[in-house]
Amino acid sequence: MSAPEEPAEGGLDAGSAGVHLPSPPLDGYPEAARISATHLVLIPSFNPGPQVYGVVADARRHWAPVWVVVDGSTDGTGDGLMTLAEQDRGLRVLTLPENRGKGAAVLQGLEAAAREGFTHVLTMDSDAQHPADQIPRFMAESAARPDRMILGVPIFAADAPRLRVQGRRISNGWANLETLWAGIGDSLFGFRVYPVAPLRQVMQGQRWMRRFDFDPEAVVRLCWWGVRPVNLATPVRYLRPEEGGVSHFRYGRDNLLLTWMHLRLFLGFLVRVPVLTLRRVRARG
Repeated sequence: MSAPEEPAEGGLDAGSAGVHLPSPPLDGYPEAARISATHLVLIPSFNPGPQVYGVVADARRHWAPVWVVVDGSTDGTGDGLMTLAEQDRGLRVLTLPENRGKGAAVLQGLEAAAREGFTHVLTMDSDAQHPADQIPRFMAESAARPDRMILGVPIFAADAPRLRVQGRRISNGWANLETLWAGIGDSLFGFRVYPVAPLRQVMQGQRWMRRFDFDPEAVVRLCWWGVRPVNLATPVRYLRPEEGGVSHFRYGRDNLLLTWMHLRLFLGFLVRVPVLTLRRVRARG
């Protein structure tokens, strides 16, 4: 798998999106072999604002293909992304008619990826928090260990919201308990590479993990399936509103969703304790 080169200079008029878009990164890339046939970048997107164009351009500088799933956005960015995709064979845009949640958007991308023979997807957010320059590193690790999930462990800057930084420790503690300490470095950070087949099977087997609960539930259930994590430290940044930052996190609603999720997972963990214990003993032996 080889990553694409730098894009050409220039731009496109997004028309109804009302912003100036970066030029398609595949201009001047005559070799289709530059596009990976096994690993793709998958970006679920819901009303991200114009930041998404920079996110996609950065991702395309480092990888192809890049797929964006527009999850019922109403801010015009879906049209802008479609304009980009029309002139960039390394970019594809999938659309959902209404907002269904991050997990549902990821599942839509997984189903399409599986149909086209892709084996792994790297998920990243559309709000510019995740570092696109880390994509080749994560993809290389996945290629070396295709049976693993490659998890980003965030390195927070000093200005990161303290409530978000401290609060994730609770979810991390629960996730490691629910997997009998399988080695999950961070349960909430969405910059990851997943093997497509086991994640599809996990999601198709139950109706949860369709919204904000997707990231932590995915790693716990994949650990139950025997997909072991590899943790890579990764920088993360939070943009302030004046910098164009957009957050759809709602403290009360989403923490309630996570509480219900961990209750369900803990009950599932109790049933699986014998199997998880045996697996842990065998791994040590």
